Amino acid sequence: MTFWAKSLRVFNCLCENGTQSVRRLAHKTGFSKSSVHRLQQAIARRGRHRESWLWETEEGRGWLTRLVVATLYTFGLKRGVGLETISEFFVRLRLETQMGCSPSALRGVMQALEAALLETAEAWEQEGGAGGEGREIIGAVDETFLERMMLICMDLHTGYLLLEEVADDRTYATWQALVEERLTALRTGVRYLVSDRAKALVQLAEKGFECLSMPDFFHVMHDLVKSYSFAIARRVHQAHQALKKAEEARSRQLGPTGQPQAPSAAAQAVEVRRATVQRWEQAHSMYRQHLETLSLTLHPCTIHDSAPQTAAEVHHR
Repeated sequence: MTFWAKSLRVFNCLCENGTQSVRRLAHKTGFSKSSVHRLQQAIARRGRHRESWLWETEEGRGWLTRLVVATLYTFGLKRGVGLETISEFFVRLRLETQMGCSPSALRGVMQALEAALLETAEAWEQEGGAGGEGREIIGAVDETFLERMMLICMDLHTGYLLLEEVADDRTYATWQALVEERLTALRTGVRYLVSDRAKALVQLAEKGFECLSMPDFFHVMHDLVKSYSFAIARRVHQAHQALKKAEEARSRQLGPTGQPQAPSAAAQAVEVRRATVQRWEQAHSMYRQHLETLSLTLHPCTIHDSAPQTAAEVHHR
């Protein structure tokens, strides 16, 4: 029986029957008197704060475990937050009496968590491939630079990382060898490949996997902005400049009282220029609305939590 299982049994016995002698607790729990005495002392040392009793319960211990794992996974493994910062976070939650909060202790837990994640992923892959050939993936490939260059291949439908390998170059031959090895192991193929317009990645799709090469969303948006943003903004600026000149021309024809002496072509020109400004400002506003709609619906991940978007979520938007 683990330490925490023994501690929980003693704690529950105390909650159910109140303060008791060590002899009686030993009789009820089935532990030796010395073991019960040590467990009581440990519970007393951990009970420094008003909320400490919660961590002694089965539900509280389970929630504490989830808190530690979620914090180390989300901020340590995924975001690269330092263990000194995470240690400070746990200390500020007054958990130093419930668990090892030092950076070295947390490092050991995170290493065990990382190993468990890799083992779980490997088991899932074996289980998924046991039934025969897998479905085709919608792949996304890119490189990222940390201490060294790393090549990444992800299935967009599930968000699963198929490949995460350090490499010395990002040529077509390197990409082809690494991705082909992983796909062969998973017994799957590629329906189409999303990437930037690097020649090696386009070649990987069209020659390596003989599938469609699609530009990633960032580059699609970038091309749209280059094609329309400056052109529309230039028209808006030109329309405002033309309106300003027309208003200056009209002001030169005003009478002594500040009112036009008679209807003139200058006044009509002002109205025409004002309508032009309004038309181009509406076009600019509509263009920005379309960009926002594309950003919310076509991006593979949601903006607020970076989770992969489902077809139902896209349809709702």
